[in-house]
Amino acid sequence: MTTIRSLATLLALLCGAISCCHATTSAEPSGFRFQQSRGPYSVGLKVVDQFDRKRVMPVLDADKPARDSRGRPLQTLVWYPAKDATRAAMTVGDYVALAATQFHFDMPDMKNRWAASHLSESADVRLWAVRNATLATGRFPVVIYSPSQSSVAWENADLCEYLASHGYVVIASPSMGATTFDSEDNLADVNAQASDITFLLDYAGTLPDTDMSELAVVGWSWGGLANLLAAARDPRIDALTALDGSMRYYPGLIKAAGDVHPEQMRIPLLFFTEGEITLEELPDFYAQNPYATGPSALNAWGGSRMIVRMFGMPHPGFSSMFQRRQTAQKFAENQKADYDRDDVNTSYAWMARYTLQFLDAFLKQDAAAKAFLENTPAGNGVPRHFMSVDFRATPSNTSP
Repeated sequence: MTTIRSLATLLALLCGAISCCHATTSAEPSGFRFQQSRGPYSVGLKVVDQFDRKRVMPVLDADKPARDSRGRPLQTLVWYPAKDATRAAMTVGDYVALAATQFHFDMPDMKNRWAASHLSESADVRLWAVRNATLATGRFPVVIYSPSQSSVAWENADLCEYLASHGYVVIASPSMGATTFDSEDNLADVNAQASDITFLLDYAGTLPDTDMSELAVVGWSWGGLANLLAAARDPRIDALTALDGSMRYYPGLIKAAGDVHPEQMRIPLLFFTEGEITLEELPDFYAQNPYATGPSALNAWGGSRMIVRMFGMPHPGFSSMFQRRQTAQKFAENQKADYDRDDVNTSYAWMARYTLQFLDAFLKQDAAAKAFLENTPAGNGVPRHFMSVDFRATPSNTSP
């Protein structure tokens, strides 16, 4: 066990939409609400229990042997554009229930960290996805969602459903370490999650509604480091989005990988960050993160790069389900200045909007989306003091 279990813990120690006309929902008991509207498609959800037979199964409990020899279990969630469905959509509680069987598919684990009690207030909140809804006609670009350290595949279900409603097939599996359920701050475990992304891309190629010529990876926190490693090794990946990703905070792991060279990357990168770590916080940051030292992947990036600073967004704010889990006390501990829950909801909605526009611009080659990205936040309708955007086109001294 490392001193700091995850980036979320680290940043919590350091930290001590969209006012959008589309917003029609009221705040949930937790205070979270997703302020974006569904796109032109209904959303389907398929849950597939599968194994990567080329890798061993992690040991879930140190004192118990692995119970299955079929390989690395990957409970795979697929959100996809669907035709209108009359059945009831997934609730938060329905998503929570998936956690009990995400490793031993036929043997519920009632001790899972995403126990129902963590999201009990929001259990009856209904989202958009309908299980096994009829596929929409056509083939759609693929987005792999890479979750945060040791987290569930559906930690950002609202974002995944939103992208699917706008014409993307979104695929995710839980975050695990190489040999144990818990993922630690080390190269072996982030490599394991990067390999999961490659496995999911292979699986995407077997689906009848995917366009494998247009692929992207979106990751939050630790997933925003695993997706970099995957993209450096897999030429199928065309674009990268990191939601306050660990590629910024763990440059030492990038260097240790040996085969990951951000300066040689030519794919576009969209990077959201909660803001700068202050000079006063830097000594603690370096003391508690042994991989904090190394060249900046963002500064070295060889392709087009957009950095979006979300001034009022704490690190947990980049996940809809983590927001739902937060008590008032926990929110106060992570709060940025005087940005309240409504402000974080607004920030999350704009994060989702910019992610969609980025994917539309670079996967669908949509001219309007490209113009959106090139516009100022104010020109796009973002409220003042919510974000800044630093866009840099592909450096002129690099080949496309």
